[in-house]
Amino acid sequence: MPQPMKKLNPGASPQEWFGNELRTRRLAEELSADALGLLVQVSGDMILLIEKGIYPSCRQVVAQRLDNVLGTEGLFDRAWPMVFGTRDAEKKRADADKRTQRTRPGVAQPYTSSILGRDESSPRTGSRESVDRRNFLHLGGLAALAPYELAQAFAPAELPHPNRISPNEIAQIREFATSLSSWDNQFGGGGIVRSVAGRALQWTAGLVQVQCPEHLHHDLFAAVSRLGIVVGASAFDAYAHDDATKAFTFAADCAEEAGDWHLRAKTYSFLARQAVWIGAPDDGLTYAEKGLVRSDRLTPTMQAMLHTARARAFGKMGNVRDTMVAVGQADEAFSRARPTDDPEWMQYYDAAQHAGDTAHALFDLAMLAGQDPRRAAQRFSMAVHGHSDAFKRSRAISRTKLAALLMAAGDPRQAAQVGHDALDEVGRLTSRRAADDLRQLGAFAAKHPKIQDAVALRERIAATVSA
Repeated sequence: MPQPMKKLNPGASPQEWFGNELRTRRLAEELSADALGLLVQVSGDMILLIEKGIYPSCRQVVAQRLDNVLGTEGLFDRAWPMVFGTRDAEKKRADADKRTQRTRPGVAQPYTSSILGRDESSPRTGSRESVDRRNFLHLGGLAALAPYELAQAFAPAELPHPNRISPNEIAQIREFATSLSSWDNQFGGGGIVRSVAGRALQWTAGLVQVQCPEHLHHDLFAAVSRLGIVVGASAFDAYAHDDATKAFTFAADCAEEAGDWHLRAKTYSFLARQAVWIGAPDDGLTYAEKGLVRSDRLTPTMQAMLHTARARAFGKMGNVRDTMVAVGQADEAFSRARPTDDPEWMQYYDAAQHAGDTAHALFDLAMLAGQDPRRAAQRFSMAVHGHSDAFKRSRAISRTKLAALLMAAGDPRQAAQVGHDALDEVGRLTSRRAADDLRQLGAFAAKHPKIQDAVALRERIAATVSA
């Protein structure tokens, strides 16, 4: 039975007046706290705490978003300084004191730009603030874009940078990102791929400190974002998760500075997949839903990619209903896909990729919730037969998962045959994700100690992943 809402006293404090106004206008729009939170990019719990007058410091950008969503003509924005401004100023002073103690000379303080105004309102194009912000980005470079830790992680390498950005540097970044993505898909993200990727991002991140003509600003940040995504993906595959998160975060900031919704969506898709992989599916779901903000600006292929990420998060939670709904949404979006509408770097997301990605969500349902494994097996089989040699890692992982399904809930002898085919490919990869999937297959094979085919597969897996 739902709990009655706490009675509010708008005269008790500025915070409770603010909260009462928020609740009154939310209910007038017939919005739940969760629904309003989604629209203004905060949690429903935060909305409820603000309404009760007990949330410590609502950011002003949240007040501005509330005005936009609820049509209050700037009411919450005007009230914000009186209600939260003093607390916010005190917090900023305290934070500034902490930063001063750890800041090194020569490193600019962080600035977060945003398509959606994540941390502050985006100035109108052509405004004085907009011009100053662009100049600051040109002068401040990487440290102006990303947290201080990122500035340390991606400090410019010894390779000299040009004095001024030209189309040549941007073309080099794009071409290298394409080549690196190809190597990562064929050989995995470890070994030499990871070494080259890290050095490339070091040098490329330094380019955002170089003077850039205004007409190249978008292209530069979009190219750097694209490379950041590829480098993050290789680090993710190599289980360098901290580096992967830093690269993805850097890529997201660059995508937002470029105003590129597609790159932004791709970054959140990878953050979602990584979170699911490391056992944080709730975080993965949040990332995927952030990527779907303003999905009308995304192509159907990209919508399918993000709904698939949602499905994988729900699947890892063992949530059957929401997983199946998300898979259905992904399938529906993909049915409308037209490759000519997608950026060139999204061409990899074809029928084989979609089948394999959705199969992962269904695999988790089969393992965690006892669902029919045939749905996942059929999709993994489609992925195996659809992937070309350019995507050996994806093909090998789909083969391994298919073998695991057969070993767990099918014919162990058939599973062993598929497993050996997977091993033939995985043995040539430097992918820790692929190796972990093999370990899972080996664990399933161990449950059939009297079937020689399963025993032989398990022994070969043990020898391969320990090599």
